[in-house]
Amino acid sequence: MIRTFRFTSLLSAAKPLRSFACSSSPAREPPQCASFASNSLSITPKTPLFLRNPSHAAPLSEVRKWHDWAKDLASSVEESSTKAEDSLDSILLLRELKWLIEDSIGDDHPVITRREEAYDGEKSVKLRASLEELYELWRQRIEKRRPFQYVVGCEHWRDLVLCVEEGVLIPRPETELIVDMVEEVVKRDERFKSGTWADLGTGSGAIAIGIAKVLGSCGRVIATDLSPVAIAVAGNNVKRYDLQGVIEVREGSWFEPLKELEGKLVGLVSNPPYIPSDDIPGLQAEVGRHEPKLALDGGVDGTDSLLHLCDGASRMLTSGGFFAFETNGEKQSKMMVDYMTNDLKNSFSDVKIVSDFAGIGRFVTGFRL
Repeated sequence: MIRTFRFTSLLSAAKPLRSFACSSSPAREPPQCASFASNSLSITPKTPLFLRNPSHAAPLSEVRKWHDWAKDLASSVEESSTKAEDSLDSILLLRELKWLIEDSIGDDHPVITRREEAYDGEKSVKLRASLEELYELWRQRIEKRRPFQYVVGCEHWRDLVLCVEEGVLIPRPETELIVDMVEEVVKRDERFKSGTWADLGTGSGAIAIGIAKVLGSCGRVIATDLSPVAIAVAGNNVKRYDLQGVIEVREGSWFEPLKELEGKLVGLVSNPPYIPSDDIPGLQAEVGRHEPKLALDGGVDGTDSLLHLCDGASRMLTSGGFFAFETNGEKQSKMMVDYMTNDLKNSFSDVKIVSDFAGIGRFVTGFRL
């Protein structure tokens, strides 16, 4: 079952992105990135709740006791909030609690919430996590503001259920539009369906997997990320969807893993760090406390990585190749269009801004001349 809303929105100023470890750098220069050893193969991604075996058991009465406690805790959060603009929403929390029950209890979950009939309190309920862990997970969600996606270990995105964990950015609904744009381009020109695409800063592999499903077995997608954790998680998601023959996951910073493909890519997409450094402290608690800060920070004005992507697109794309980059909004998008049409004059055509679901100019797209 696809869950259409599992995401706690960010403050309007920002949205968390890729799991890069980059610091600010001068505009038009490659962002300086911390070095990681190539140890992603030694990292074992965590198993999300819904994929665990139901190896635990507890009396129904004890499970219902946990549910009552969790429900009361969720219902009381707004009363104890001291910062209204960043308070927890009890209605959303109760919805998340329902999803937590579904993921951790499975087929038996209706007996937890159905109270109108008599029940055997000693009946054993199979669980994918121990009761002790469920208590701890819900405390983390409420008291530590741990993102719900990290609590259950997955995010529902488009028609996918992607494994996510700390160290990997949670894919956002707006980013789904990049896949829609790619699908539109492929429908117009079959050449895009059989060529090589690149998703830079793949994180969980969301965009790469979405594009691969559009291309079918005809094309190829190379997904890159600097973070070994992201590489391991993306690789795991690719394997779960049996797309190893279409997607290749490579560890490295930006264009470095793609040197042999200069001038050969038919498509290039990215959802890079674009939040201005001064906006980082104002991010929602779920983001600022738990999602990788270095994955969010786009430098002084948020455009360090975006400008580097523009420069790289002029080198990496074949003639007529398509690009789509996500930005922080209207201001960054307009600046990128100006940069690509003036500073990179005679490199691109049909450079334009595309709006997100809220009507904000979130994406910049175009084609290589």
